[in-house]
Amino acid sequence: MDNNISNLLQVEWEMFTITENNQLTRIKLYIEELFRKDASGHDFEHMKRVAKLAKEIAIDEGADVFITEAAAWLHDVGDYKLFDDPDRALQELSSFLQSLSLTDREINDIENIITKISFSKGNIPETLEGKIVQDADRIDAIGAIGIARTFAFGGAAGQLIYHEKNKNTSIQHFYDKLLTLAELMHTEKGREIAKERHHFMEEFLEQFFTEWDV
Repeated sequence: MDNNISNLLQVEWEMFTITENNQLTRIKLYIEELFRKDASGHDFEHMKRVAKLAKEIAIDEGADVFITEAAAWLHDVGDYKLFDDPDRALQELSSFLQSLSLTDREINDIENIITKISFSKGNIPETLEGKIVQDADRIDAIGAIGIARTFAFGGAAGQLIYHEKNKNTSIQHFYDKLLTLAELMHTEKGREIAKERHHFMEEFLEQFFTEWDV
């Protein structure tokens, strides 16, 4: 290849990478501002963990790393549990993404992932990137971090820790959702991590009931 052409391609690639890094930086700042006061386990650090894991899986799976990481950072925007007006939150997000000079395809891909990863809606994302974000989000809901987040959310929602007759408790959430997640993973890395975290939750619940009955 001609050296001039090679150098030009290298410059274009570096400019492309710088642009994506700048876009991700602005996305992080957007999320930090939006979730900085959250005490339900859906805070900035949750988004950070999900984005980091999603990026790692995307690299392993050969997925679009930028779309995966961006969607992972933004995946809880518009969640009905976290926003008084979810539709407005999504509209504001759409305007924000347009301000980043993303292409229409990139915006559509990100928005489709965000609206398709909810556990309660029973959706399965159509794209590999969406499946990866869903895996990463679900992994952060289990294991030691998942246990901590469960009780943080339960406390914020006014739930009891446990009650033999009341099913609206934090412990019941393990049986309704968390213990089912390991079997729902889409990727090999997701299944590997989830298996270990699932086992940790089983041990925690066994110890919890031992201490509860004392």
